[in-house]
Order: sequence, then C-alpha cells, then structure tokens
Amino acid sequence: MLMEKQYTRSDVDVLLSAEQISKRTAELGGQISLDYADIEQPLIIVGILKGGYVFTADLARSIDISVEVDFLRVASYHGGTETTGEVTYILDLDRDIEGRDVLLVEDIVDTGTTMKSLLRHLGLRNPKSLKIASLLEKPEKNTAGIKVDYLGFAIENKFVVGYGLDVDEQLRELPFVGVMKNT
Repeated sequence: MLMEKQYTRSDVDVLLSAEQISKRTAELGGQISLDYADIEQPLIIVGILKGGYVFTADLARSIDISVEVDFLRVASYHGGTETTGEVTYILDLDRDIEGRDVLLVEDIVDTGTTMKSLLRHLGLRNPKSLKIASLLEKPEKNTAGIKVDYLGFAIENKFVVGYGLDVDEQLRELPFVGVMKNT
C-alpha cells in the first residue's frame, strides 16, 4: 500500500485566525438567536459532515435558543481539491423535519452544487423553513447562485484547510482556516 503524503501545519498559511472565526461565529449565533426567537419548537441544526462538524458545534453553542442537532454526510470532492459536481449521500438524517425550522450548516459554499443538492434533498421533506449558515463562501465560484443566509466569511478562490476542512482527510484539527502553500 502506498503511503499518502503527510501534511503538517508548516504546509499551511493562516487565512482566518481562531480568534476571527470565534468572533464571527458568536455574531452569527446572536443573529440566528434573534431571527428564530419566536419559533414554537427547537431549531433543527443540520450539520454537513465531515467538513462542517467543527463549525456546526461552535455555532450551536453560540445560539441562545433551544436547538436539536442532526447530521448529513455527503461527498463531492472524492479525494481531489476541486468538487466533481457529483454529490453522494453517505449518511441521512435521523429525524423528521416536516413542519420544522431547519438551519443547514456547511463549512464552505464553493460552486454551490452540493448545497443545491442538499436544499433539494431536504426541501422534499417539507420543512417549515430552510436556511443556510456557512463558515465560508467563494462568491466567484458560486455558479449555482446559492444565497447563504448566515455567512462567516467570503474568501478568494483558494484551496483551504483547517477548522474541519481537509486535504486527504488531514489538517481538519487546525484551529484556524489556512491556505495550502504551493497550490
């Protein structure tokens, strides 16, 4: 079996510090709390695995209303650094979302292809409302025209890692978002 390249922190330049991400996540949590303050049932937060797990957890903790958390796992990169445009569903929700307010939480909206598929997939289940929170968006690549309701940061079209985002399943543990050197 061939050994994959091992990546380290030294392969990454910091783009967004842990402090910047924490501050912005708290701001988003405050806005979401205000926007959903009058709902009758807990807000359902749907985190997208694997990349969105860190942002989902931090965002959920920053929201001051009752929430329920569930996860979907999809794949669209299939081992590369560019989305293939093909979305594969690996894990589906455990709960019924019909008639419920749902917040879809993603790590990054790139071309918007994955998010478009997710919105269609969840929309068929008749939620009361369905909005998007994303830590990152690459506006110049968002060819699907996805509107992010709660956006952390708009970034340039660079391959990013850390804070849940990976390269070959590595570097998700970094407390910041960084750009791979030499890419």
